[in-house]
Amino acid sequence: MGRQGQHAWFVRLLQAAACCLLFAAAGLSHAGEALSGNWREVRPGDDPAKVLAEAWTAPLPAFDPARMQVFRAGDAGLWVILRPLPPWTGGERVLSIQNPGAGKVSLYAGTEDKWTTSLDDFGPPLHGHGRLIFAIPANVPASRPLLLKFEPTDQVPGAVTMSLDSWSDYLRDDASWLVFSTACFAIMLTMALMALCFTLILRDMTFGWYAAYLVCYALIQGLRSGYVFHPLELQALVGLSDSLGTASTALSVSFAALFMLRFCKVDDYVPLLRTPVLAFAIGMPVIAVCQMTGITLLVSTAHLLLQPLLLIGALLLLVAGAIAAARGSRHAWFFLVGWTPLLLLTAACGAQLQGMFAGAPWLPDAAIAIGAFEAIVLSIGLSDRALTIRHDRDQARQLADADSLTGVLNRRAWTEASLSVLEEGMGRPVALLFLDLDHFKSLNDRHGHAAGDRALVAVAGALRHELRPTDLLGRYGGEEFVALLQGAEREHAVQIATRLCRRVSRLDVHVGDNEPLTVSIGVAIRTPADTVQSLIERADQAMYAAKLGGRNRVICSGPAGPTLVRTKAAPKM
Repeated sequence: MGRQGQHAWFVRLLQAAACCLLFAAAGLSHAGEALSGNWREVRPGDDPAKVLAEAWTAPLPAFDPARMQVFRAGDAGLWVILRPLPPWTGGERVLSIQNPGAGKVSLYAGTEDKWTTSLDDFGPPLHGHGRLIFAIPANVPASRPLLLKFEPTDQVPGAVTMSLDSWSDYLRDDASWLVFSTACFAIMLTMALMALCFTLILRDMTFGWYAAYLVCYALIQGLRSGYVFHPLELQALVGLSDSLGTASTALSVSFAALFMLRFCKVDDYVPLLRTPVLAFAIGMPVIAVCQMTGITLLVSTAHLLLQPLLLIGALLLLVAGAIAAARGSRHAWFFLVGWTPLLLLTAACGAQLQGMFAGAPWLPDAAIAIGAFEAIVLSIGLSDRALTIRHDRDQARQLADADSLTGVLNRRAWTEASLSVLEEGMGRPVALLFLDLDHFKSLNDRHGHAAGDRALVAVAGALRHELRPTDLLGRYGGEEFVALLQGAEREHAVQIATRLCRRVSRLDVHVGDNEPLTVSIGVAIRTPADTVQSLIERADQAMYAAKLGGRNRVICSGPAGPTLVRTKAAPKM
């Protein structure tokens, strides 16, 4: 499969994953008993009986509880009257309020009983997951209107939907939401942990910025949905939803900008946008700090600038990523596939707070699903980056270890590899061959250095062809080569050296008119007292003995001194 086919397969896989997550989020929406609703602001002197009586006699603003509605409670709060529509179902029921925001909601039963709860409430009432719930006793007539009061708050309201269900339906929906949200948060945090490990292993802050971004985004969704309160039961975060949510939002886009700068290589592909993206990454935390100072001027200024800057910054990252991708940044495509759906969904959720998309109550849950989808996509991209880094490092190491002319190991790399072999102990015999080309200076003088280089390349190729892949072949310097043979006894090492002598003498390389290029080889067998250096010295002495003995021969170093083991071959015809 070619690169284009792999890319198409990858895109189809991601599209399928995104559709599955979105369908799962949409499937969480459940329509219970049919309801109609009315609302009005709280007025001085109001009491539950008066509000319920007014609901029957005076026209009040109506709304559909199954569609998302933004209730902006004033200084005194907001009354909401829910009327179950026939056919009515008796028995115990559960009233659910999805996406209620951070404020408190009270349910009035009769004129005296009142239950108040919120997402961060840890009191006696029942607690839903991702919603507020109120238990409606079986003795309450199924046709009786339900009176709610949205208490006054200075925090951002939610776009709520309301449903009235039997306990069995509620428990089924609640379990489904728990499984869905837990899986999404688990994916995000697992990918963040993986990125943190890569940060420590590769010492690359690209992975660190990504991990920080994922943690912040997961915290944003955990606060919005109430997941950090129920089921996680993090009571230490009670009362901090607004400030912590603002800080997490600012930091998340800041970390996303820093991540994108490195991941998409903006410096290389879109250098003109580097400064704006970096300024955005630095400016967002400053806005968050101003909003948390408590100083009226700074808070109002930060509140005024936060949302416009978020929108501008998100679009800036999208544009920078798109340009980088168009100019050849492979990883920018991963960023676009993960970031674009998240940006669109975030914009849609923001529009719901302005009264748009009221018929899509599943969008807030889809934001959790898209966070998991983005975590998967960008983690795949980061894995690709890690493989690229590893490949580049391996390639750089290979280039650093290889002799630039012949391609065999250079002296440093060969010495390090040989040292590792000797450190394995005496479990296997080891032999060292020291090779020196005969009359190589004459070849250079007669035919030039270019011919000498070609001869070295040809000799290195011949030696590689004759040796095993496990043998270490290196260029020791000039026209000298060394080979470390693992598992080779004396007789085997001599046979290999003899074969090398024969192979070099048969190359189509000549020193003179009819004089072939030959090689003298010294052989040394490792003893328990040998080091790499002492083994080289003994093989070198044997090689010089071969030179003195007439060249084109093999001499083996032994306790009694160098021993001739292969005489000069007849000239090649």
